[in-house]
This record gives sequence, structure tokens and C-alpha cells, in this order.
Amino acid sequence: MNHRMKIVVLGSALLLGATAASAATASEEAPRQREAAALTGTAKLYRSAGDDITFSFDAHLAAKDNADPTRATGTFEFSHYLDGEGARAKAKVDCLVTGGKVAVVSGVITDSDLPGAEGKRVGITVHDVGRRDRLGYSWAATGNPVETKELPKCVGSAPFEKVRKGTGDFTVVPWRPDF
Repeated sequence: MNHRMKIVVLGSALLLGATAASAATASEEAPRQREAAALTGTAKLYRSAGDDITFSFDAHLAAKDNADPTRATGTFEFSHYLDGEGARAKAKVDCLVTGGKVAVVSGVITDSDLPGAEGKRVGITVHDVGRRDRLGYSWAATGNPVETKELPKCVGSAPFEKVRKGTGDFTVVPWRPDF
């Protein structure tokens, strides 16, 4: 290979490498498609009696599923203890609907130490108002998730409970359905 050919080959290799690097940088900088809706975060509820009540969410509706909130995925967990007594539960998300800063998520309990809770659907409503978020749950009127009978997907109660100051913050990504 002569000197001129080596320069052309080397120049082509450098050009290909630079093009590949530019493409990689462009793909890294390309905006990711926004998910259709989400509810994330952890916080404790305020109770004057000192109850330890925690809710955690990791619920998402993918952009490709924007038309069907029942295709939401993820989990949420909650617990309620007072003086060492109480229970906890984990649920698999089966629906997520958000509007502005309000989210309603439902799911079926997959793991719990509350007898009779596994297999029950529960729904929770969150109002994301910064560090003073609010929350409501489908068993507000019945006392616990076991007493709730055949709750439909995406049903929760008004967010009547307050998040305890300094314990966390929920984040709601608003749903934008195509109408």
C-alpha cells in the first residue's frame, strides 16, 4: 500500500469513527418519549395519634399504551402500624389514570401479612401538591382492604389524608389521552 492510499484509508477510518461517535452522541441527546402517565414516590401520612402509615408507588403507563390505562405496570406498597400492631401489603398495578396533579391507581394485593388481603383489589388516589401531598384509599369507609367487595379497576377515594411534613413527596405525571 503506498503512502497516499494509507492516508485515504486512515482518513476514511477516522471519518467513519467520527460519524459513529456523532450518531451515538445524537442518540444519547435525543429526547426520550415521555411515558403516558406515572405515579412515583414514598411518604408517610400524618396522624396525631402517632400511627406509622407509609405509602410507596412505582406505577407507570407506557406511551405506547396511552389509550388503555389498564395496561399500566408497576407496584405499590402500604403499611399501617401503631404500638407495634398493624399490617403491610404490596399490590401489582392493574390501572393508572392521572389528571393534572391527581392520580388514581389500583392493583391486586400480591403479598400481605393482613389475613384475607391477598387477591383483593385496592385503589388509591394521590394529589401531588408538593411537599404537602394528599392521599385517599378505597377502604376508607370499610376500615381495611379485606372488607372491600369487588372493587373495579381505577377506583379510589378522595385524597383526604395529609402527608406528614418532611417524610417524602409523590410525583404525578399527567395523562394526556387522545380524544
